[in-house]
Amino acid sequence: MLALAIDLGGTHATCALVRDTEVLSKQTVESSGSHSLAPLLPCFASVMRDMAKRHGASTQDCAGLALGFCGLADFDSGRVLSTNKKYEDAPELDLSSWARAELGIRFCIENDARMALLGERSAGAAHGYADIVMMTLGTGIGGAVMMGGKLLRGRHGQAGCLGGHLVMNPHGRRCTCGATGCAESEASTWALPAICNSWPGFADSRLSNEDLLNFAALFRVADAGDAVANEIRDHCIDIWAALAVSLVHAYDPAVIVVGGGVMRSGDRILPAIRQRVQETAWTPWGKVRVEAAQCGENAALLGAIPLLDEGQQ
Repeated sequence: MLALAIDLGGTHATCALVRDTEVLSKQTVESSGSHSLAPLLPCFASVMRDMAKRHGASTQDCAGLALGFCGLADFDSGRVLSTNKKYEDAPELDLSSWARAELGIRFCIENDARMALLGERSAGAAHGYADIVMMTLGTGIGGAVMMGGKLLRGRHGQAGCLGGHLVMNPHGRRCTCGATGCAESEASTWALPAICNSWPGFADSRLSNEDLLNFAALFRVADAGDAVANEIRDHCIDIWAALAVSLVHAYDPAVIVVGGGVMRSGDRILPAIRQRVQETAWTPWGKVRVEAAQCGENAALLGAIPLLDEGQQ
C-alpha cells in the first residue's frame, strides 16, 4: 500500500511518501514562524504532489493522507480538538475537505504519539504486541496506549495520550496545560531552561555557559563531571522512570516503548527506567518489557498505513 503522511510538530512538519513499512521519501517543512496551520497547507500539498511524482505516481494513487498532530485530534471526525497554543486555527479547519480538493484522497488524523505507537507496532519495537504504552521524550512528553490491539482514545480523545500531564510533583512547576508538577513541566525540553536556572548552584555550573539549554547539553556537561548537571539529569531520569511505573499501573501493558529526541542519550535513560519498572511496578503476572523505539523520526510516518487501514474498517 502507498500512502502520504505528515508528522506535524511544534517547530516543523515532515511530509512523507510511505509504502508498507518503508518511508520512500520525506521532506521537512519549517513551521516555527507560523502560529496557524492554514498558511502551511498549500506547501504541504505541493511537497506531497512532488514526492509522488518523483516516484512515478500521483497523489490519487495513494490510499490516503494520515496526519499526526501535536495535540488532541478526533479520528472519527477527522478534526483537531485542542492545540495547547500550537496552530490555534486548526480546530476550525476542515482538513478532510482540503485533502479531497487538493490531493484527491481521503484523510485521517490522529495524535502524533498514537501515530508513533502504530509505527512502532508495525515496524519497530512493539511489533507483535497488542498491549503497548508509548512514551515520547522531547520538546514535551507524549504518550499513547494500545489495549487488546486497539488504540485507546476515550470519549473526548484524551485517553492515553496525556501521560506527560500526570502529576509527578504536586508542589512543582506550573505546566502549559494549567496543572502543577506534571511530568512535562518537571522533565521536558521546553521546561529545562527554567529547571536549570532555578537549580541550586546553577550559576557556578558549566551549564550556565551553554548557549542552548537542552538535553544534549545537559548530558554532555554531566558526562564531563559537572555536579549540578548530574543532579538535574538524575532528577529528569527519576521523573521519567516514575512516570513509566504510573503508566504501567494505569494501562497494564506488556511492553513500554520509549522514543523521542531525548532518547539520543537512551543508553543512560533506558536502564534506569527499566530497573524502576522491574523493581517497583506491581505486576504479579510477570515483568513489563521496556524497549527503546526503533523507528526514530520515522515512527509517526510509518503509522500512516495502519491508521488508514483502521479508517477503512
